[in-house]
Amino acid sequence: MRDMVEIGMGRTARRTYELDDVDIVPSRRTRSSKQVSLAWQLDAYRFDIPLLAHPTDALVSPEFAIELGRLGGLGVINGEGLWARHADVSAKIDQLLEVVEKGGYQHAVALLQELHAAPMQPDLLAAAIAQVHAAGVTVAVRVSPQNARALTPALLRAGIDLLVVHGTIISAEHVGDGEPLNLKTFIAELDVPVVAGGVSDHRTALHLMRTGAAGVIVGYGSFPGATTTGEVLGIGVPMATAIADAAAARRDYLDETGGRYVHVIADGDIATSGQLAKAIACGADAAMLGVPLASAAEAPGRGWYWPSAVAHPSVPRGSLLHVGQGWHLGDDSGEAPRPSLERVLHGPSNDPCGSLNVVGGLRRSMAKAGYSDLKEFQKVGLSVRV
Repeated sequence: MRDMVEIGMGRTARRTYELDDVDIVPSRRTRSSKQVSLAWQLDAYRFDIPLLAHPTDALVSPEFAIELGRLGGLGVINGEGLWARHADVSAKIDQLLEVVEKGGYQHAVALLQELHAAPMQPDLLAAAIAQVHAAGVTVAVRVSPQNARALTPALLRAGIDLLVVHGTIISAEHVGDGEPLNLKTFIAELDVPVVAGGVSDHRTALHLMRTGAAGVIVGYGSFPGATTTGEVLGIGVPMATAIADAAAARRDYLDETGGRYVHVIADGDIATSGQLAKAIACGADAAMLGVPLASAAEAPGRGWYWPSAVAHPSVPRGSLLHVGQGWHLGDDSGEAPRPSLERVLHGPSNDPCGSLNVVGGLRRSMAKAGYSDLKEFQKVGLSVRV
């Protein structure tokens, strides 16, 4: 039964929970972390760790996607971002950071809007895709629901392996100025698996699963200081509840279809290994990380993070966040060298708060709770902080 509360006469609301509101409850059994498998498979593609990179230019360059793929995860290139519009992306990011360092956050947002107003150049994006493909790792590209129909044919010709249809809030049918995008029809016509999102409730997750999507993204990459969707639109996604609801939709769809499994991918409010573990425990199969990966030396944002929604031409929903080593402890001086992506994911760590060795923290959490794989860990006990 849903926990409903009265917020005023005749108006009720559902009580929901963030990841920080819940805790993992260990079982009577523990095991060695060496006996824990973090392997995850989406359609025909197998990954050693259940992590994707949020599709923002602050994170995913072709080189970053290659390195993340080498380390077992999946980098998602923003198919409408800087690598699809500019040949000199590094110089554009230099220009952006120069504006930021002068204290002009609003000017930086305006510059990102200007950079994203440049026309798309399919050859540039095709070259980026070819670079990742040549490295032998899985190639994933993100498009918005508004532009999915127009951009996807060129992406398929370029050789992508996975398509990610991703927006702040997405539905099974996007109604725009032209012909509505019916995801069920759209996905049925493709030869590559599609991941779609974000969603925040059971019904929308179930509708997206019925389109034939291989995975559904829950959330919109929310993070304090970087994402302002709550301030701009008044929309919030309580991640623990949203993940659990989507996991329930996955179970309902599994019964409805007699066995078709759709993956739930958590995207939001995950900054530490403990929050990653909680997301899996709530029912996620994998997580899409943003801010935690931005501290890596390979990230093109050079210690700065911004979500893709910050460049919206009329309603930007984000800012730029400095992610230096120790940023989560209030130290954003950035004086320490940025860690490698390998160290962010696999350690070693000298950070007692979980921003380094993120994968190792997840593995140890599963071991301490007595579980050996991700699907089993979704059954772990949870408690709610009062």
